[in-house]
This record gives sequence, C-alpha cells and structure tokens, in this order.
Amino acid sequence: MPALGPALLQMLWAGCVLTLQASPPAAFTPNGTYLQHLARDPTSGTIYLGATNFLFQLSPGLQLEVTVPTGPVLDSRDCLPPVVPDECPQAQPTNNLNQLLLVDRLANRTRDACYTREGRTEDGAEVAYIEYDVNSDCAQLPVDTLDAYPCGSDHTPSPMASRVPLEAMPILEWPGVQLTAVAVTMEDGHTIAFLGDSQGQLHRVYLGPGSDGQPYLTQSIQQGSAVSRDLTFDGAFEHLYVMTQSTLLKVPVASCAQHLDCASCLAHRDPYCGWCVLLGRCSRRSECSRGQGPERWLWSFQPELSCLQVAAMSPANISREEKREVFLSIPDLPPLWPGESYSCHFGEHQSPALLTSSGVMCPSPDPSEVPALPEGADHVSVSVELRFGAVVIAKAFLSSYDCMAVAKLHPSAQCQACVTSRWRCNWCVWQHLCTHKISCDSGPMVVSQQSPLLSPAPPARDAPTPLPPVSPKATVTPAPDTPPMKPGAPSSATASDVPSEARPSLLIPWEPRAGPSPTPASASTESPLHEEPLPPSPPDRPGTAVPALTDFGPTATPEDLVASHTSPSDAAARPLAPADPGPEVFPSAVPLDQPPSTAPATTFPGAAGSTKPALDWLMREGSELPEADEWTGGDTPAFSTSTLLSGDGDSAEHEGLPAPHILSSLDYQDDAPGLWELEEVSWGASSCPCVESVQGSMLMPVHVEREVRLLGRNLHLFQDRPGDNKCVMELEGHEVVLEAQVECELPPDTRCRVTCQQHQLSYEALQPELHVGLFLRRAGHLRVDSADGLHVVLYDCSVGHEDCSRCQTALPQYGCVWCKGEHPRCVAQEACGNAGAVATQCPAPLIHSVEPLTGPVDGGTRVTIRGSNLGQHVQDVQGMVRVAGVPCVVDAQVYEVSSSLVCITEASGEEVAGAVTVEVPGRGRGISEHNFAFQDPKVYSIFPTRGPRAGGTSLTLRGSKLLTGRLEDIRVVVGDQPCHLLLEHQTEQLQCETSPHPMPAMLPVAVWFGPSERKLQHSQFEYTSDPNVTSAGPTKSFLSGGREIRVHGQDLDVVQTPRIRVTVTPRALGMGQELGRKRRVIPETACSPGASCGDHHFEEPCHVNSSQLITCRTPALPGLPEDSSVRVEFILDNLVFDFATLNPIPFSYEADPILQPLNPEDPTMPFRHKPGSVISVEGENLDLAISKEEVVAMIGEGPCVVKTLTWNHLYCEPPVEQPLPQQHVLREASDDLPEFTVQMGNLRFSLGYVQYDGESPVAFPMAAQVGLGVGTSLLALGVIIIVLMYRRKSKQALRDYKKVQIQLENLESSVRDRCKKEFTDLMTEMTDLTSDLLGSGIPFLDYKVYAERVFFPGHQESPLHRDLGVPESRRPTVEQGLGQLSNLLNSKLFLTKFIHTLESQRTFSARDRAYVASLLTVALHGKLEYFTDILRTLLSDLVAQCVAKNPKLMLRRTETVVEKLLTNWMSICLYTFVRDAVGEPLYMLFRGIKHQVDKGPVDSVTGKAKYTLNDNRLLREDVEYRPLTLNALLAVGPGAGEAQGVPVKVLDCDTISQAKEKMLEQLYKGVPLAQRPDPRTLDVEWRSGVAGHLILSDEDVTSEVQGLWRRLNTLQHYKVPDGATVALVPCLTKHVLRENQDYVPGERTPMLEDVDEGGIRPWHLVKPSEEPEPPRPRRGSLRGGERERAKAIPEIYLTRLLSMKGTLQKFVDDLFQVILSTSRPVPLAVKYFFDLLDEQAQQHGISDQDTVHIWKTNSLPLRFWINIIKNPQFVFDVQTSDNMDAVLLVIAQTFMDACTLADHKLGRDSPINKLLYARDIPRYKRMVERYYADIRQTIPASDQEMNSILAELSRNYSGDLGARVALHELYKYINKYYDQIITALEEDGTAQKMQLGYRLQQIAAAVENKVTDL
Repeated sequence: MPALGPALLQMLWAGCVLTLQASPPAAFTPNGTYLQHLARDPTSGTIYLGATNFLFQLSPGLQLEVTVPTGPVLDSRDCLPPVVPDECPQAQPTNNLNQLLLVDRLANRTRDACYTREGRTEDGAEVAYIEYDVNSDCAQLPVDTLDAYPCGSDHTPSPMASRVPLEAMPILEWPGVQLTAVAVTMEDGHTIAFLGDSQGQLHRVYLGPGSDGQPYLTQSIQQGSAVSRDLTFDGAFEHLYVMTQSTLLKVPVASCAQHLDCASCLAHRDPYCGWCVLLGRCSRRSECSRGQGPERWLWSFQPELSCLQVAAMSPANISREEKREVFLSIPDLPPLWPGESYSCHFGEHQSPALLTSSGVMCPSPDPSEVPALPEGADHVSVSVELRFGAVVIAKAFLSSYDCMAVAKLHPSAQCQACVTSRWRCNWCVWQHLCTHKISCDSGPMVVSQQSPLLSPAPPARDAPTPLPPVSPKATVTPAPDTPPMKPGAPSSATASDVPSEARPSLLIPWEPRAGPSPTPASASTESPLHEEPLPPSPPDRPGTAVPALTDFGPTATPEDLVASHTSPSDAAARPLAPADPGPEVFPSAVPLDQPPSTAPATTFPGAAGSTKPALDWLMREGSELPEADEWTGGDTPAFSTSTLLSGDGDSAEHEGLPAPHILSSLDYQDDAPGLWELEEVSWGASSCPCVESVQGSMLMPVHVEREVRLLGRNLHLFQDRPGDNKCVMELEGHEVVLEAQVECELPPDTRCRVTCQQHQLSYEALQPELHVGLFLRRAGHLRVDSADGLHVVLYDCSVGHEDCSRCQTALPQYGCVWCKGEHPRCVAQEACGNAGAVATQCPAPLIHSVEPLTGPVDGGTRVTIRGSNLGQHVQDVQGMVRVAGVPCVVDAQVYEVSSSLVCITEASGEEVAGAVTVEVPGRGRGISEHNFAFQDPKVYSIFPTRGPRAGGTSLTLRGSKLLTGRLEDIRVVVGDQPCHLLLEHQTEQLQCETSPHPMPAMLPVAVWFGPSERKLQHSQFEYTSDPNVTSAGPTKSFLSGGREIRVHGQDLDVVQTPRIRVTVTPRALGMGQELGRKRRVIPETACSPGASCGDHHFEEPCHVNSSQLITCRTPALPGLPEDSSVRVEFILDNLVFDFATLNPIPFSYEADPILQPLNPEDPTMPFRHKPGSVISVEGENLDLAISKEEVVAMIGEGPCVVKTLTWNHLYCEPPVEQPLPQQHVLREASDDLPEFTVQMGNLRFSLGYVQYDGESPVAFPMAAQVGLGVGTSLLALGVIIIVLMYRRKSKQALRDYKKVQIQLENLESSVRDRCKKEFTDLMTEMTDLTSDLLGSGIPFLDYKVYAERVFFPGHQESPLHRDLGVPESRRPTVEQGLGQLSNLLNSKLFLTKFIHTLESQRTFSARDRAYVASLLTVALHGKLEYFTDILRTLLSDLVAQCVAKNPKLMLRRTETVVEKLLTNWMSICLYTFVRDAVGEPLYMLFRGIKHQVDKGPVDSVTGKAKYTLNDNRLLREDVEYRPLTLNALLAVGPGAGEAQGVPVKVLDCDTISQAKEKMLEQLYKGVPLAQRPDPRTLDVEWRSGVAGHLILSDEDVTSEVQGLWRRLNTLQHYKVPDGATVALVPCLTKHVLRENQDYVPGERTPMLEDVDEGGIRPWHLVKPSEEPEPPRPRRGSLRGGERERAKAIPEIYLTRLLSMKGTLQKFVDDLFQVILSTSRPVPLAVKYFFDLLDEQAQQHGISDQDTVHIWKTNSLPLRFWINIIKNPQFVFDVQTSDNMDAVLLVIAQTFMDACTLADHKLGRDSPINKLLYARDIPRYKRMVERYYADIRQTIPASDQEMNSILAELSRNYSGDLGARVALHELYKYINKYYDQIITALEEDGTAQKMQLGYRLQQIAAAVENKVTDL
C-alpha cells in the first residue's frame, strides 16, 4: 500500500505531461493593426492591449473579450486638443497609437507635482515640467483634480516630463545583441532573467553562481520583429506574456514536464527544473513533494550531480536453474520514510529489496519465472529495475544462462564449448552433461575456466609439494594451452589447514575465501568502478579474512564488515590462501558499462560478505546473526571441500571455478583421515575427451574393406565407466556404425588410439570423391568431442573415368586401373580380381557425335568431336583430325582427355562433304557416322528496309544455306551495329532485331558465319528518326478494358509492333494514398520497397493508323488491389512512352459499369417501346470511364444512337421502325424480336428483347382481342338500343367521353416518354453550355453591382449614383458636415438612439426602414466590425421585444431596421461563398429553366408558357408549332456589311419580338447586358436571295384581325422557312422610348396603317378566358399535330408541370445540396450568427428548439437564400422574364417549405405548386435538419475570428459604394425627424455628457446652413 500513492501520482503526471506537450502556447494576433503596449490587472489577471487605433481586452488565456476602436482621429501638430475641423482645417486623420495604458509610480508622482505643486517638491526643487517649449506650465490646482481628471489632458494638454533620472548598473552585457525587453524573477533562491531582443528572440539566462552569462534557452517569438518592452508575468509567475509588433504569446517560464527521463532533464540545464527522484519526473522543486535533500531532487543546473544508476551488480549473470541474491550498488540512493520500501523487478517478477548503505540486495526470481531462451541462444537478458512504487529509480540487465543450451549449440564439441563458454559451466564426463553445478553425481568433471574455485596459475609440475600430516598441500599443473592470466588474478593457490575430520573426495586443493586476492594498483585502475579492498587476515588467523558478525545490525553494510585493508606490498610479500567466506562464495561484480561476456570475475563485498546468507539471516524470523567462530568453524572451514562440491543441498548457491580443472574422485581411508591422495592431471579445454584426427591416409576406395584409425586424447577418462564405443560415419544422410577399440597411453600421456572395424563402403552420388564425417560415440548415444571437420575421403574410380584412356589418367594416389572382363570398368587396383585383368593398352578411338555438320567453304569453323579413347594427351591427336578430307587443327585449350576435342577447319575451296576421322598413333583410327558438308551461303533480301534509330525493328533476311556452321557463330550486323537473332530460324530465312543507332543513316547489312562474311547486295537498311508521341487520351478505363486510347505523334508508321502495357504495383504499407474507389481483387504480396516482385503486367497490341495516330485498346485487369498504383506505357518497338508524361491527368482504372435490364421486374419479357420516344437504361458507373460517343447500343441490326450518358442513366434514340434481329432469319417464333445490346469497351450487355408498339389493334394479345371483340359486340348492341331511345343525347355523350378517354390515354402514356426525352435534350444542351462556360466563365456581377441590387432591390438603378444636389459653393461645407455625420455614426449610443427614434415615428414606413437600413449599411461598410456590433445590439433589443409577445414571429418580415440590416449583413458575408460554391449550380439551374421555357411556346400577351412550374403561368392549350433554325446576322450600322451568321433556334409560333430576343441572346453571347443594344432600336429583316429583304414586325397591315381581336404576327405568319437568313438592322423610324417601358406591344413599321385601335385587343397564342365567343375546334398536337382533336380539358395539361419538374429535378437537387451541405466548411458568418441566436435564446430562457429553428430559418434561408434564388440577376449579369420568375418562385417556395417545421397537409384543394414537390419536401427537410445540427456541433466561431474576416471584407470590398451620397440620404431622414432626434438625445444623460445633440446641431448647420441653438 505505501507504493500506491507514488504510483497514482506517476500516472497522473504522465497524463499531465501528454496534455502539456499537446497544447501550443496561447497566442493572440490581431489583424490590420500593430500592438504597442500591454498592461495586466493584478487582481483579475485581465490583459489590456494598446494597438494602433484599437484597445483590446483579453482574458488571462488570451481570449478576446472586448475590442474598442480608438482611431484614426483628426489631429495636427499646429492645433491643440480638442481638434475641431472648423477650427483646424489642416487636421488629417491620424492613427491613435495607444502607447500608454498603465502609469507607473514615477509618472504618477510627476503628474501630481505638476498638477498641485507647480512641478516642485516640498523643498522647492523642480521635479516636473511641460515638454516641447509650449506656452503651458505646471499649475497649482485643487487636490481633488487628481481624481477628477487622472489623465491630465483637460488641463495640461502638453506632455509632462520628469527632472528625476533613473539610474542602474548593468550586470550583464552582450555585445552585438540589441536587447529590447527585460523581466527578472526568483525561483527557489535563484535569479533568472528573461531578455527579449530586436530580432524577435526571447533569451533565458541564469544569473546565479556558476553562470557564464550565456542563455540556457533561446526561443524565437517572431522572426525579425522586436520583442516589446512589456514583458509581464502572470499572477502565479508560471507564464510570461511576450509581445511583438503583431502578436502576443503566453509563454511558460519552464517546460520541465516535456523531459520524460532524468538524463534529458539534467542535460537541459534549466534552473527551474530538476529530477524528482522518488516521483520519477522532471519538475520544479516546489512540485517535488519529496524534494527535501540533494539526493531526492537533482537540480539540473548543478554540474556535479548525475542521475542515479547502478554502479555495479553482483553477480552479473546467473544460471537459469539457480536462485541467487543479487546486489545492486547504487550511490546516493535516497533514504525512505518509515513504512516505505524499494522493490526489485526482474522483468515481470517482483521481489523485496533490502536497503544497505551502498545499494540494495534482491533475491532473483524462481527458475520457473525466468523468460524462455530465444531460438539459437544460450542466455537471455532480464531487466533488473529498482522501483519505488511505480517509479523506476535505476535499471540494469542480468544475464540468465543455460549450460545445457551451450552444449546443444555445439553438438560436435560439447565438452570444449561447455568449459570455454563465457558462463560458469562445468562438464560431467560420465553423465555427458554441461551443468552450472560444481560436482557431478559420479565420475570426473572438467571445470569451467570462469570458475573462481581454482587458481589459473598453479606452481610448476616438476616440484611437487610434500603433504604434511595435518595441513596437506597440493599443486595444480597447467596444461600446455592454458590461457594467460588475467590482471588481478591470484598468482598461486595453496591449501589452508584442514582438520583431521575433513574427508575430501576431490583432487582439488581448495579453501573457501572471502574475496579476491589483492590486485596491483595498475590493474585496478582499468575498471571505472572501485570495489572495497579485502580485509587482511588477523595475525592469529592467516587464512581467514572474515570478521565476526555479532555486532552488526539488520542493515549491515560492506563497510561495517571490513576491518582493515591489505596493501599490495603485503600481498606480494607472502603467498595468499583464499579467505574463508563461510558457506557461500562471493559473487562477482562487474561494471554495467561492460557486457557480461567481457566482465572480469571480481568479487563485490556484500552485506556481511555474502549475499544470500546475509539476506536469509536478516529475513528469517527469530534468528540471530552467527558468531564469527560459528561461521568460520573456529580453526576449521565451515564447509569441507567434499560438502561444498558434493552437490548436496542447493547447488545454485555456489559459484563456479576460476579456471578449467579436472575434478576426480579420490579414494580415502578411514584410518588415515585428512590425507589427500594426489593424481597427476591436466586442465584447460584440452582436458576434454576428444578425437583429434585420422591416423594415416584419409582416402578409402569403394567396395574395399578397410579399417580406420583415429587419434584422440583424454579418452582414458571413460575407462572406469562401462559403455561400448562405436565409430559413426555419416554417409549420404545415414549413419554407418562400426565397432571401435580404444587404446590409451600410460599417464601422464593423454593420447589414445581408436581403431574402427573393417567395413566395405559405397555411395550413390555421381562424383569421384565423397567426404564422410566421422566421430566416436559411446554408451549408445553420447557423442565424444571431435575435431572440427573430422572426416575420411571415400572415392570411386569409375566416376569420371568411363573409358580406358581416362582411367589411366586418374590421379596416382587413387590407384585406379582399367579392369578388363565381361563389364570392363575403372576400379581401384585392390578391387580388380587379379593382375591379368588389368589392361595395359587402350582400344582405338570411337566418335559419337560431330557438331556442327556444316561450315563455310572459307574454313574457320570450330567443329566439336565427342567420343571415347580420343587420346590421353592433346599431342596424341594433334595433326591427326580430318573433316571431309580437309585438315582440322585441334584447339589444345579446350581438349578433354579421351572424351572431346575441338578443331578449326581449313578452307576447302569448294563445296564438298565427307566423314570426320580421328587417329591415335598405335591405337587405330575412328570414323564418324555422319558426313560434314562445306557450304557457300548467300543473302538475297531484307524486309523491312527501314526502322527507327532506337532499334527494335524485326528484320527478316532471305537467302540460301543460311544455317551454315554453328548457330552461335552466325551474326547479323547492320553497319557496325549487331542485329540480335530471334528464335525462329530457317535455312532460307533469318529474323533479327535491330540495335539502336545514334543517328539516322543508310547502312549495309551483312551476315557472318564465324569468320566468313556474306554481304547483302543492291540493298541497304535505313535508320529513320525515332517516332515521337506528343499526347494520349482519354485518361480512364473500366477494369474490363477495351477502351480506345488514341496516341498522337510523328513518324509513328515506322513502328512494327506497338503495344500498350499496364503495370499494377502494390504500394508499400503506410504509403497509401487513397485514389478514388478502393478495391481489393488481386491479393497483395510482400515486396521490398523499390523491387518489382509484386508488379503485375498486362499488355495488348495496338494498331498503327497513320504516321500521326496509333490506337490502343486498354487491357483488362482482373481487379485493382487496394493502395496500388497503375502505370500505363506505350511500347513502340524499343521505345517506351509513359502515359504520365503525355497527359497531365494520371491514368486510372474505374469500376465496371452495371446496367439494369429494360424490364427489371421480368427480364424475360420483351420491352414495349413506343415509337418516337427514347429508351432509358438505368445503371451505375456508366460515365466513369467512357463517353457517349464510344458506347455502341444496338437493337437487333439497328443502331440506337446514344444521346445522353450520366452516372446512372443512358438515353438512346432507337430506329423509327423495329429492326431485324441479328440472326437475319425471319421466323414466326416468339424470338423474332430484336435484342437490345450495349457495348462498352470489352463489356457487352444484353438487356432484353424489344417490341415496338403498333397503332393497329392487332398488336394486342389474342386474349385482349377476344375480350375486346366480345365487349365491342355487347357495347354495339347496347348502343343500338340506347340510340333508339336517346339517339341525339347519347351520340353527344359518347363523343365527349371518347374525347376525354383519348386525351387521358395519350397523356398518361406520353408523360414518362416526354420527360425522358426532354431531360435528354436538356442534358445535351447543358453539356454544350458547360463547354461554353469553360471559355467564357459564369457571368458574375462584381461586388459593387451585387451589393447595390441586394441593398436597393426596388430601384432601377442604385440611388447612390445620384449627385449630392448642392451648389458648388456649398459643396465643401456640406461634405465636411457629412464627414462629421460619418464620425457621429461611429457613436454606438447615437446610432441606436437614431434608429429607435425613427422606428417610433408613425410616418416612418416599412419601405423607409429598409431604405435607411441599406443606407446605414453603405455608410458603415468600411467598419464591418462596428456594423456587426450594432447589429448584435439591435438584434438583442428585438429579441427582448419579441420574447414578451410571440417569439416565433421574430424576423419573419422586414418590419424593423435591424431585419434589413441582417439581410444586408448576410449578403456581405456570404458573397464569397455564393461565388465559389453556389454560383455554378444556381447558374446551371437558371440556364436549364431558360432552355426549357424557350423550347416551348410562350404567349407574348398573357405571359403563359407551355413549360413552367407555376400553374398560374401554364399555357393550358395544345398549340401547334415546330422548331426552326435561323441564320442570324448583325448589321453593324446602316449600309455596313454583316458579320458571319450565327444559327439561332426559334419556334415558328414566336412573335417577331420573341425571335428578336433569341437572336440577340446568341449574337451577343458573352457580352455584358449593359453593352448590348436596346431591342427597340433594331428591326428584324428577312433576307431571301440577292434583293429579297422584308422587315418583320409584330403588327402591320398583314396582321390577322377577328372582330375586336388582332393577332400578333409570328414567323409562321410570314411563312419564314427553316434555315432562313435574318438580320438585325437599325430601325428606320425613331421610337419615343418611355421611361421604365418593359414591353412595346408592337413593332412600329411603315407598313402599319393608321387605323383606329381604340377597341382592338391583341392576342398571340390563345385569347383570354373571358372571350365571349364559344370555343371552336383547333388543330394541335404535342408531336406535330398528326391528329385533330377538340379543345382539351385544361386540367389535363397540368401533367406538363410534372414533366418540367422531372426535367429540372437534378439541377434543383444540386443547388439545394450545395446550400445545405456541410461537407465543405460552413461560412463562418452562418456559424457565428447561429451561435448568437442560440445564445440569445439561452439568455431569455427559451428552451423550445422549434423557436430557435424558426429564428435560424427566418434569418438565413428566408432573408438571403430565398432572395438569391428568386433573383438570380442579383448575382449574375442576366435578364429574367416573368415566366422564369414564376418558375423560380416555385423553387424558392419549395426551399422555404423545406426549412419550416410545419407539416403541410396536402389534399385535393392544395395548391398545385405544393403538390409538385410534395414527395421531395420531406427529403429536403431532413437535409435542413442535418445542416442545422452539423452547424451546432462545429467549433464555435470566436469574435476574434469573425472580426478578422469582417476586417478583410472591409478592406476588399469597401470601394466607392457611394458612402457620401448614402450619408446625404440619411441626413434627409435626420432633417425630417430632426426635432424628435434632438429631443431623444437631450433626454439621455449619457448622450448629454457626450454632447451628441451638440454635434448633431453642428452637422445640421454645416449641411443645411440651418440656424441652431449653438
């Protein structure tokens, strides 16, 4: 439990550190001003900043609380305050620097003296005066003046100065550094200075003792900006406020917590910081609760202090099988309070720690808790941590070794590896065991050289010491290979007196000792750690070095146990015996900076001289420390040698022996106790039993019995141990075990001979020799050590010696002979039966093969002859080889004995053939079976004859006998460049690939057949310029591939085999950049970075179209792994072009498209298609990687032309008539229908069969026909009866019924088709529009026009464009007065009083309120921060008023000034968002509406249109019309030539004015409206032929007049054909243009007669509904008027609204999505204002969220978005019409309905406009709710951020908006309500103090020259 507190503190501190490290220092950075002065309120901690023209109030955490503008102000050096423009006309606006916020004591004394004592002290000395030599002096005012006027500007406007100087002495000087700020503090008695310089750096300097005056830390605050003098500490002196010209930082004085360990904490040398040892953290001393005392808190600035660490650990390594006490020496370990303790942690194991004066003692973990050994290791390192609770005080590492693992790692020499390892491992010979124990169960032991029990330097072996009867001595003789002594090791070992009761069982003379023998001083200095010297032996006890332990307490230390020291001279003067430590040998201590393997075996004095006994005695209850005599046994050692080495008890308590020795059992007799019997032994690694070498030759022939003799040593140690010996041979993976006989020499000779039983061996490998491993095994499974690589060589003469000649050339030591017989072979001579079977003469040569069999007649062909008995030396066949009778010279370099030879033919002179002969003198001649032919090859032609200089051209050569000679000797060269042969070879044809050539050239072609050359005659190969690729596209493909990539360039026709290659590379882990959609198809494989092992390549051939175009089809990919990259390359023979270098857009693969069947419900049923409509196919990913031109849609054999392709829709126009199926066979079966297929790259979709609907009833199914027939018969019978009874009335009723039925059927069937077709047309049109926008851009209005149209929506032009309307003589005075009015508006009190006074007047209308609000907006536009503050104040007042009445009605209407101010504020703040985000979808919606409205008839008189969303504007008639395309021209001036014609789409039912508007739209596309001509100044002229010119107008003498109605002329009226040429020409007559005339009823032309138009009414398409004439039948049709109908029921045409709505649905959705989406950052103004509304609701206790929702809806959607949607001309330079306004009104109303909370219950009587979007409004409502919720959850917008944005808006958009005119307009209202305003100001006390009424009177006097009360 005592450790729980520190552990908890440690965890809390770690969390605190992470928090501190994650948070940057607080900062405040104002925009548009410079910081001048800083002052801090010591009570509240509030920060006050003085900046240029501003005062800021900040919280202690630097959060902006209040901003007060203080300038610019009018000022002049020539004028005294207060500066009045009338009195000081030269005054200019001057920045207010605010450089003094806090007056110090000296300034106060100066002020007091100047105010009350004429600047003098009591004794008359002058201490204050007025600066700058002005006519002012210090006065003697009343004492209360100091409190009434603290700043003094009212009485002494000139600066005051002090005569008393400030003096100081420098304590620190830095040459070259300009210091600008100083702050000094004390920390724990240490002085620390913080210094700022002119370069924006903050230096921290310790000024105490030991300081060199240099900064211990330098921090950059702001590069290049001087640190202000106002360095101020916070109240707790934990932070420092540092200010530069543009920023203020709150910097912590120290960052101790960022140092997580002691080393980094002390290395930082921060005087604030130190290491709190017991809490384990870097902190200030005040934060260290256990920091009292130098050992508990280590100050980082004290150089002599260092972190606590383990100086030494004893032992440094222990066996895994033993449990020991480990002593950790830790200097300066802090003491603990009562009840507290340290703990040791060995990895995960915890054990108690015993505290001593120099360290701690810890028991090691139980062997079962030691970590497992790693594979292939003999030890594991375990961390040893000393902890106080959870705090790690010090740490070291303990090696836990395993002796058995040491042996397993060296199976061939286990004993030697065991005793020579760095661990204290001993070898038990009989048990064949490597152990840490120092005794074996039986038999001898080889002791480790790391063991401390034996001395490594025994006396000479030839001088044995006699054994006294009581105290026998023994000597130990080193082996010849004993390692040299280590420094500090004892030089001799003697036995101490042994009592007669001791019965030793070992040969080793040994006594326990208390520690190592003294070492020379020089040796001891090599170790960085100094151990305590050993105590000397007392005079009466020369062999004892351990004092009595009786007097020591429970915390005995090594110092307490050391009685005295032994000098090196004493140690050298007499031989030393190891001291007696009692029952435990001291462990070795090593410095921790050395690895365990190199650490010297030294002894560390533990508590009471022994680790485990001391701890055991101290921890054991009820036990006392033994006396010295008990411990040492008086004159007798506590443990006898036999007891110590017997292995009884816990053998893990004993250390090993210092050097390898043989420990063998001794016989002892009962009648001679105490006597040691000495045997002569050797020691070291050579003491291990070992087989060293093979005696005699190591060669052994196969199939011959031989015995193997081995030499070994120390094998006599096994003689007393029963067990048989075996020789083991490792032969081809299995063992051959033979009996072995061991014979050893007599001692002291340790050599032995091992004889292995005779045995016949053989092997299967086809090799002449085989090394056979060899070792000795005893007792069935124990392997005796053997020399590394001990083996015999088994050989087989038959391998590699297949014939007699080879056999006779075998190495002599093998003794191989050719043994004749039934199966002659080469064997060892011992294996051949008798001497007569050995062959002495070899047979004649035999030729097996000849290669090649042809060669050129020129000779030089290298012919390879293979066979047997082809001679034993090259001299045997030199000059004896003939090829077809022609000599062939043998190449001696490649001759192989008896088996092969190579010869070079000489020239034959002609074509000849013959056998090959080889003759060996004395043995005969060999003749080949096949003949060799000398040939004369020829080359006739090549193809192609040219190729790129980059090479890679596949060249084909034709000729005869082209395969003459060896194939590898045939070479083709073009000029001097090789042409690499390809795999296809024929006698008459060769193919090769050309190499690169540095430049274009014509080069000869030659073929080399070895040294013979054959040139191509009469032809050469031309290297041309390389093909060059300049571009490639498109940049996307579906995964299924097949998309055509067009590669453009030059000289592409020289490429033979162009290919496209796609490489898919899986990216390395952690590099992923998500590209598009994630897919995982190809499994990822592990691959190193930069390697290509994981690449997948896909290739497809390309087609060369021309010298400038190559087309490629993209290869299909089985899938695209996640986080993979795609590289596309074009391989043009030897050239590779990367797609990434040819196109700026990287190539990508997209997911395959998905197409739904035409009949998704039942794909097996044919799709019923109505001729004339389009086919719509739904799907996904359709346009991701393909264009509509690339999609091939087929209906049978007929194409279905794709008109539109979107992400999820494909629209195509099918053939007019049903095409034939693709099988071209007409059958009567049901599968005669054509199939609808879509080809997209490699993908082919079959989407079902198509059946065209016919007009005749035979298209009905048979069942329908039968039913219809029966029904018709019954109906006919009924009709006949009814006709007989009600003939006349029945006919009329039936006729009306059929009309309605026909109309309903036709409309219902065509609505869907019409919607699809019109959407397809609209998407095509919008695609063209998008391409136009890429060139011209969206016609946005600039900010000035935008603001004027939003602020003053009801005006033709902005009222601010007017002049002031004052005489020039009074203009300066008026402008001066208006300037004063602008300054007066900066008074918040005046402005609010002014607004409230106006709103309280009954004559101040709602229009006036909106107008005044807009005027105020313009006047305050340059100070939007102030404008926003006024808005907040007025809004707060409005909320207070509405809460008292009905809060839900707030902001619903523009009834107050603040509501219009809010609209204007939103318009200003959201202008950038409208341009960047909303502009494009809004403009696309506007153009889509215009396109749809214009494509159908629009009545010019009533304004009703066929295509609209507003039922009030719906043309409820079926008007016949057809589209026309006119070629429009524009006449620049009368008689001037015309420009090139522009096609214009019109309708033949358009009036001339409507056609003129459409012509102007196309002719002046991209021209601002202001620069376009007035349509009333132009006439439309129809031109036909050369001289045919006709002026067209709406009304002329040709107009059709019917009674009181005159129909306006249309294009159809004039019979204007499709494709006609029309021109816009200036009007021949001048028209009187009236003001604000929007529509001129008719075009006045000379053809119009002067008729009385008094009662005639114009009409265009339909007459108004009040027409008294009965309706008459008219012709009309939705598709060209193919049928005649009666006048339709008007409500039927309401389906046109649905068609229009479906066509525009995508554009409406896109607009709403952009407005209501939070995927991009929401405008800060929206977040700011919504937070303000939430804050107001909270202040007034409004918990109803619906009310807040209504406020937000009324403030943003209602006041801004509805305004923008209804009036796109506010944003764009466009012209709207009544029809478009009607459509936009419906969309705006839909948006408003989506933002309201009320659920609109729709019924039969609901407005049709609401019914249109009834299904969409719930979806839009969810978008609004999510939009409001997302804004509420975002980070709050601070005033500082908002002010920063407002200041930027003021700077960017405060151009000439007409502020002066706005002020003049505002003054008109001031003048109108002058008396009321003056009265309101005078009734307010604050306004009186500020003299606001007085200032207003001054303004009135200046502007109107009004006589006031001044």
